[in-house]
Amino acid sequence: MLYRVRGVGHDGAVVAFDVHAQDESEAHEQARLRGLAVLSVQRETTWRPRLRSRRARFPLLLFSQELLALLQSGISLMEAIQTLAEKEQRAEVREILGRLMERLREGHALSAAMQQDGAVFPALYVALIRASERTGDLTAALSRYIAYQSQIDVLRKKLIAAGIYPAVLIGVGLLVTLFLLGYVVPRFSQIYEGMGNDLPWLSRVLMHWGQFVAQHGAAAGVAAVALLALGGRQLMQPRTLEQIGRQLWRVPGVGERVRIYQLARFYRTLGMLLRGGIAIVPALGMVVGLLPATLRPALALATGLVREGRSLSEAMERAGLTTSVALRMLRVGERSGRMGDMMERIAAFYDEEMARWVEWFTRLFEPLLMTVIGVLIGGIVLLLYLPIFELAGNIQ
Repeated sequence: MLYRVRGVGHDGAVVAFDVHAQDESEAHEQARLRGLAVLSVQRETTWRPRLRSRRARFPLLLFSQELLALLQSGISLMEAIQTLAEKEQRAEVREILGRLMERLREGHALSAAMQQDGAVFPALYVALIRASERTGDLTAALSRYIAYQSQIDVLRKKLIAAGIYPAVLIGVGLLVTLFLLGYVVPRFSQIYEGMGNDLPWLSRVLMHWGQFVAQHGAAAGVAAVALLALGGRQLMQPRTLEQIGRQLWRVPGVGERVRIYQLARFYRTLGMLLRGGIAIVPALGMVVGLLPATLRPALALATGLVREGRSLSEAMERAGLTTSVALRMLRVGERSGRMGDMMERIAAFYDEEMARWVEWFTRLFEPLLMTVIGVLIGGIVLLLYLPIFELAGNIQ
């Protein structure tokens, strides 16, 4: 569920942002881990976040790349943001940059100015900027975020690309099936109308469907569109997506891969925050929103163990947030003192493993999917012509 949280930051500025949480207490805890004094927590309705996301669609990665290029060329921060605002053609983005400049002119730090636009600049991004202000190296923080987001986008694009061809196959197969059931079968049912029980049983079932569509086609079409619309809306609900995710976790083989994908994103984000100079406990609090609901209790357990003085590798092992390879790499990171770099290496290892599995799965799944669609369409066509074949056999 989505909650709207208002709180006061360390600099006294009032901040409002959205968080995904199971209940109000979890949303309150996430805000506290960000270092905010909570003023209010309100549950959002299903339509308001969607409208807000459309209004506040901000190209954060592009903004970071352009800001980094301007800063590296020797332009001051204020001049760089003003340059980006002047060249921007989208009114909503120009408005966000204008608010950012106004807050900087009032004397706010860049992180505090961004924190007041919590729907645009996520807490992870603001934390990186705040850490860079302590070290005076904003360009390094921007470079770190750009590399982090680019690596996440690479894996996401691989997963999307792997799903395009099966999605096209399913779409085309569904359209052909609907065409046969909604147009061809009703016409064949009129031809076979007088044959009655002489038809094979499966052909009779198909003909009954064709007669129903011929008589109630308009109502059936409206009902189908309404069901699809309601199903699509229900599918977009956070609770529905969460239930789908839980079911995927129970599928043998697939569930483990989903877990590895979530852990890869978790380790990459945590490694980026640690490399940015953020302490481990606040960093663990910032990444709680990245994990699915099934893994959040494990993260809470790991955070509690770290607060008690346990090593990060031991806490992750007891919470079930590691694999055998990740555990060994975490121990190496603790001995070397480069835990941030080691976590990013763990994420890279997971990414390569996921890429190999996706390639193997698509090579296996696509032929199976084509076979199923072919059998379905071929079965409908065969049932349509089966009475003709039997009639020809009887004549002979």
